Amino acid sequence: MASDGGRKQFWKRSGAKVPGSIQHVYGAQHPPFDPLLHGTLIKPGSKPPTTPVKLKKVSTFQEFESNTSDAWDLGDDDDELLAIAVENLNTEVVMETAHKVIQNHSKLQEQHKFQEEHQQEEKQVESAELTSIACGDNRLVKSVSEGHTSSSSDNASENSSMQRSQSLPQTSTPPLVSGVADFNTSVTPALTEREASRLDKFKQLLAGPNTNLEELRKLSWSGIPKRVRPIAWKLLSGYLPANVDRRESTLQRKRKEYFAFVEQYYDSRNDESHQDTYRQIHIDIPRMSPEVLRLQPKVTEIFERILFIWAIRHPASGYVQGINDLVTPFFVVFVCEYIEEEEVENLDVSSLPEEVLQNIEADSYWCMSKLLDGIQDNYTFAQPGIQKKVKMLEELVSRIDEQVHVHLDQHEVKYLQFAFRWMNNLLMREVPLRCTIRLWDTYQSEPEGFSHFHLYVCAAFLVRWRKEILEEKDFQELLIFLQNLPTVHWGNEEISVLLAEAYRLKFAFADAPNHYKK
Repeated sequence: MASDGGRKQFWKRSGAKVPGSIQHVYGAQHPPFDPLLHGTLIKPGSKPPTTPVKLKKVSTFQEFESNTSDAWDLGDDDDELLAIAVENLNTEVVMETAHKVIQNHSKLQEQHKFQEEHQQEEKQVESAELTSIACGDNRLVKSVSEGHTSSSSDNASENSSMQRSQSLPQTSTPPLVSGVADFNTSVTPALTEREASRLDKFKQLLAGPNTNLEELRKLSWSGIPKRVRPIAWKLLSGYLPANVDRRESTLQRKRKEYFAFVEQYYDSRNDESHQDTYRQIHIDIPRMSPEVLRLQPKVTEIFERILFIWAIRHPASGYVQGINDLVTPFFVVFVCEYIEEEEVENLDVSSLPEEVLQNIEADSYWCMSKLLDGIQDNYTFAQPGIQKKVKMLEELVSRIDEQVHVHLDQHEVKYLQFAFRWMNNLLMREVPLRCTIRLWDTYQSEPEGFSHFHLYVCAAFLVRWRKEILEEKDFQELLIFLQNLPTVHWGNEEISVLLAEAYRLKFAFADAPNHYKK
């Protein structure tokens, strides 16, 4: 009896941790237990204790319970404590708090509704007015509807101008163009609290004298805000140095170097030795996406120069179909530094000054070159890099979803028939351009993102359509579906889910390649 009494006193009063005890795990999936919110979990049969409970004993047991939680001891003690907690709650305080929450929610809804109506009115007024007014100092002023910006947006425009000066030399600071350059206009949609917080983190990181590239990669993995994407991409691709003081001189030197290549090589495009290359480039550019870009003669000229110069300077591979698509995301992102356009597929570069277009052209060339340096075996003779990746994709899918793999095999669908384009064009033909840009935020944040991580993205992308694939019972229908996947309405949410699944696959298989080999 004495020993039983001692044991009882130990369990009631000892605050020391017991070896082998299980601690509570609190997190996104296991929030701390709240008696108010989880009151319904109290057993209906349990009754409050009839004997008075001393506050000291209860608090002592609670202290002990917070330090030790035994998996075998989930009995009446917990229910009694919950019942006591519910009894001691002040009903008036609870009701008052709930009333405040409801009031705040109603106010927020009214504010959102007012903001949406205000934005719609502005867009209607803007579409009816002139887009820009030319000034005598060769600087174009924004449309009248954009003139009514607040003082806070003026301050913000100074910050954005500072950021642009980090990525552009003083001599080529872009003039304002109709709906151009200044990101902090009244037309720009309001950022959510999370987006504003992320933008602040990027600005703080980029504001220092030396940008921490490792931290930039961590931040960029989940997507880069549009306002800082141009400078972030130039840093992540290795085009710009981390040191702010060296960036301007680097940009001037690299841009001058590119146009020296143009002057040296571009006139040779009609030579007999280069005619085939130039002809193929000329044929492929009208096939690129989006349509609005390829219909602009200025864009066609820029792309022809970029691709021809790259082909001449990389004779091991030369120009190969598919490389033309890889220029587009860089070009569009760098144009968006000067043109405020919500839909990147609708960019019109005709309003940009010649000097700005030259800077965009040179920057696009160098960033594309950096990308291709990591995947050049995709474009050498017989394209061995792509052949290898398609084979790896087949092996990986056979491990992660055998049913899909067997279904394709039974209907004689070869992975090379649909996945070759996925590797050759980095999924650019499978998803909208806005999704490609978001995808590339993560690719540039991942080590070997375009070569290694892309494999897992393709695997997740294929398995994403397992239901539709298994429903198709014909070779032709299967192939048509896989070559025309319904992603036209995809956005950041779908891409984020795809990337999360790809990361899970990489985590499971990347360091254990034998796991996905038969």
